[in-house]
Amino acid sequence: MRAAARYTAAGSLVLTALVAAPAESASGAPPSPQADGTAVAAARAEAAGIHWGACAKEENLPPSVQCGTVSVPLDYAHPDGRRINLTVSRARATGKGEGGAEVRRQGSFVFNPGGPGGSGMYFPMVGMMPEWKRIAAAYDLVGYAPRGVGRSAPLSCQDPEQYAKAPTQAPSHPDASYKMERVAQAKSYARGCARNAGDALRHYTSLNNARDLDVLRAALHEKKLTFMGASYGTYFGAVYATLFPSHVRRMVFDSAVNPDPDQIWYDNNLDQSVAFERRWADFRAWVARHDKTYHLGATPEEVLESYEKVRAELSHKPAGGKVGPGQLQAAYLQAGYYDDYWPMRAYALSAYLKGNPKPLVEQAAPEPQAAAEEENGNAVYTAVECNDATWPTDFKVWDRDNSRLSRVAPFETWDNAWMNLPCAYWKAPRQRPVDVRTEPGALPPTLILAAERDAATPYEGAQELNRRLPGSVLVTEQGAGTHGIGGGANSCINSHLDAYLLEGRLPVRRAACAPHREPEPLTGARAAQASGTSPSGA
Repeated sequence: MRAAARYTAAGSLVLTALVAAPAESASGAPPSPQADGTAVAAARAEAAGIHWGACAKEENLPPSVQCGTVSVPLDYAHPDGRRINLTVSRARATGKGEGGAEVRRQGSFVFNPGGPGGSGMYFPMVGMMPEWKRIAAAYDLVGYAPRGVGRSAPLSCQDPEQYAKAPTQAPSHPDASYKMERVAQAKSYARGCARNAGDALRHYTSLNNARDLDVLRAALHEKKLTFMGASYGTYFGAVYATLFPSHVRRMVFDSAVNPDPDQIWYDNNLDQSVAFERRWADFRAWVARHDKTYHLGATPEEVLESYEKVRAELSHKPAGGKVGPGQLQAAYLQAGYYDDYWPMRAYALSAYLKGNPKPLVEQAAPEPQAAAEEENGNAVYTAVECNDATWPTDFKVWDRDNSRLSRVAPFETWDNAWMNLPCAYWKAPRQRPVDVRTEPGALPPTLILAAERDAATPYEGAQELNRRLPGSVLVTEQGAGTHGIGGGANSCINSHLDAYLLEGRLPVRRAACAPHREPEPLTGARAAQASGTSPSGA
């Protein structure tokens, strides 16, 4: 899930009048037209397979990775109607274990990195990393771009240059004039999505992402799916498990979204803002512990004063003409996702306050060459979340909830609200969120991975998913907050991932791992090298 989650602190929502029929039910209910259409599309995909070949230049993938496409219906209620092609990537199982020992192939392992709007086309390349080599020996590593993403029938809602416009402001406590400006932008963005996508807009949903995944399974000639979803990928993975439990072989949920239908998506996003405030405090505490290196303050409060001083200066004089408070906030939000960013971000603040803005510009300025990809990802994010559920349609509700929340969690609250506000003015019909759950024994045992202090997907979401999927096992990285922990820095987490994917072995009920080591501070030439600058800022 992206940086965009919301809570309603007080009671009832003003719900949209655009209400769709209930989503298709899980097993036991009469088949829906969409369920029948999925079966038809999967049978066709199994017969057609995937014609693998060289990847398009735009994918920037090495020759060891093959690419192909899978055809899916735009509308599963009409499988003979308009079709779209999803791009897929693959690296074949190496078959070679430690010491060159031969390893039995276990099929395809499909990965989704989340979003909504993230592409997994890069995923096959992780097999070159030490943490993934055992899995890469046994599985074909398969990534793909979900509908709307990349070259998979791409969705756009705004001119990319306009989307990436910089510098911008990002007030933690916006005044009425700024709020009305952002309301106008949200309305314009929603209109752009409707204009550009037309009638297709309603078909960008988590339900369709789950159905697409089943068609991909069939195209890979897998009777049962082995899948790992991270962040938002856990949500539509859980929807898949609810709709197609008999099609699951093994499934990993890494950094789980809270799947409670009442949380999708407005309340989940408010929860996220609370969690980011906690993780922002973790970062500032780390910087304070390394005050001898960075000189930003010996307490988290003093570090915050340094940050606010930089933000105030940028509001009047953007660094490099491109980095204003909005770009600053976006860059430091990344530190809430991944503590790998902490040393570089601390160095950039320190250098700026010493008169060298170049590291901050290098880390926070928008990259023009990435504008189209970022706008595309945001368009898909917006379409899926707006389509998936009802949202408040009266800005007074947003204003009330976020004004209250920003008093205790100012770091992300309003930026998070602005990202999701187009959903208040959405034109496409809304769905009712799927009631994610399976009956005991219907779904094979599954693995849930979660960091206790994850900001993007708060830990309570993993606990809720664990309750809703009987036979699932939750493995927790205690005291840590990195988002997406499978195949990362924690060898204990990776041992559970390997045991499950390679042997089908899980802890009896749940397990805990000590946190991975905190990053070491970077100084002088090492910090400049990591930041892409020279120590002098030249």
